[in-house]
Amino acid sequence: MRAVLVRAPGGPENLYIGEFPTPAPGPGELLVRVCATSLNRADLLQRAGKYPPPPGASPILGLDVAGTVVALGPGVTGWQMGDRVFGLVEGGGYAEYAVLPAAMAMRIPDNLSCEEAAAIPEVFLTAYQALCWLGQLQKNEHVLVHAGASGVGTAAIQLARRIGAHVHITASAPKHSVCQALGAETTIDYRREDFAERVLQATGGNGVHVVLDFVGAPYLAANLRCLAPDGRIVLLATLGGSRVASFDLRLLFARWAHVMASTLRNRSRDYKGRLTQEFAERFLSDFAAGRLRPVIDRIYDWTEVVDAHRRMEANQNVGKIVLRIS
Repeated sequence: MRAVLVRAPGGPENLYIGEFPTPAPGPGELLVRVCATSLNRADLLQRAGKYPPPPGASPILGLDVAGTVVALGPGVTGWQMGDRVFGLVEGGGYAEYAVLPAAMAMRIPDNLSCEEAAAIPEVFLTAYQALCWLGQLQKNEHVLVHAGASGVGTAAIQLARRIGAHVHITASAPKHSVCQALGAETTIDYRREDFAERVLQATGGNGVHVVLDFVGAPYLAANLRCLAPDGRIVLLATLGGSRVASFDLRLLFARWAHVMASTLRNRSRDYKGRLTQEFAERFLSDFAAGRLRPVIDRIYDWTEVVDAHRRMEANQNVGKIVLRIS
């Protein structure tokens, strides 16, 4: 099969399409003819040699796939060849064929294209894990979503609104209109404004119950400053830095704060399978009804993968960048 390969760790120019052995589905797995995949920040880090795949995972980039089932591994039930499927993979999405654990597979709603389906798994499952499993977000609570115009951010805004929560986001000013259209009540330009002060103003001084943060160390003190009592901070990345030079632990006590961190890729198949099935049961019908939708920035043919990576690396995207596997 053909796949996007990496000549050597480094920049987008090291990506090329070459030959790679076609995987075979093992017990409990589906073999999918991939029609589309999408970019995630993890792909950029892996390409640069900074985020190796978990043991046993495909070395090929790509955590999302959408396509058609072409083979069933031993013990698989409930799926037939020809079924339209999408889901989270442990790697291997940038290829003509990929192995998808059946427990992590979802049926593509009839109203969604292959490209739309490919833009859903990683970002919506990450947002669901952060908001619901970790953040325990409830109806009428307030949530602050940093990087609100990112793939996970646009998913988190929509899920939080479906839960019935009030959403506040940070993003650069040109991206605010997209976030507002998705349901964000407060949009904050992180480059020019004190986000903690704006959040406190928007919540009548009460603060937010949940914070979703990708920035890390530079935001920790300000996140705590605008956190409601017993609030939950969920760290999903440390894109702005991981080391806090000076920090007063009394801020944690002042808010009775819960600070937690999680990744998704290196979680067990059992964990990701349970997460997928719960998410599907709760929200997949919302995609079919049009109440939830993936926000797609741009669709590239996979022969343009270098340009796609450059766009994401420059933070030019609003929502997901999709690769069509031609």
